[in-house]
Amino acid sequence: MIDAIVMAAGEGSRLRPLTERWPKPVLPIDGRPVIATLLRELATAGCRRATIVTGHLAEQVESLVGDGNGFGLEVAFVRQPGVLGSADAVSRALAGGAAPPVLVTAADTVFVDGDVARFVDRAGGAAAAVAVRRDPPPDPPGRFAVRVEDGRVTRVLDNDPANPFSGAPLWLLGPEVARFLGELPGPPYELSGALQRAVDEGLHVAGVEIGRTRDLTHPADVVVENFAYLAPAARGSSVSSSHDTAM
Repeated sequence: MIDAIVMAAGEGSRLRPLTERWPKPVLPIDGRPVIATLLRELATAGCRRATIVTGHLAEQVESLVGDGNGFGLEVAFVRQPGVLGSADAVSRALAGGAAPPVLVTAADTVFVDGDVARFVDRAGGAAAAVAVRRDPPPDPPGRFAVRVEDGRVTRVLDNDPANPFSGAPLWLLGPEVARFLGELPGPPYELSGALQRAVDEGLHVAGVEIGRTRDLTHPADVVVENFAYLAPAARGSSVSSSHDTAM
């Protein structure tokens, strides 16, 4: 069993005006709140306890999730008071009781069924692991490529335009890597910086390929991702090209 940290504090600025009233994690994909789908996937992957980091419109997220029993999890909440970055969110969750190794993910992403469990299984034994995907592809600066060589991450943020692997918001952090969280420039304090420091110090940071991820980025995505018959046409348009995931 492994603890999970779910980052649910973001403002979802590109989804405005929807996120002026609703936080991004409670908006639906396939007719279900994204965070609800994610929490069930975490439980299936063997997680029994999740610490959810809330911020923007936190009460809505906390009310929806409750004690986590409906999702097969024990849930605790911690608050992030501002836009301080992913590493800050993880640090607050660790201070709130989460214990490494921890599975870290964003509350606004839907994964292929079973991918979270496969990621955990394939990341075993590494000091840390980063999920990478081909769909959606890299699109800097919002979605950088990750360089993986022989199964190991060598560059967490890679500018090579020929690199097909973008980083997905799914990480495994062991205690050796967690110590880097408090040594980052910022704010914001980002996990990419801590992971690159681990790579530079010679720690084994695994790169694990997963399948397509889905996310809501612009208001029109809420329509496309909830009416399956719209998706084939929309994927050829500028609407679906925006299915990126913030790190």
